[in-house]
Amino acid sequence: MQATAYTYDPETRSGSVLLDDGTPVGFGAEAFDAGGLRLLRPGQRVRIEAAPGTSGAELRITLVTLQTF
Repeated sequence: MQATAYTYDPETRSGSVLLDDGTPVGFGAEAFDAGGLRLLRPGQRVRIEAAPGTSGAELRITLVTLQTF
């Protein structure tokens, strides 16, 4: 799935992305580390992998990496 980086905090290695429909979804350090990135800037196009969240309706991002064409 593709998204756009929205926020990123380098100290906690967490942030959020905007899905293509504009929905914001947060991610933690585990998802950032799984993608092997060092830095993420708002506006960058990213590829994410997600699993159902604890309530089943929300998404839990498990990987964030740069989208390459």
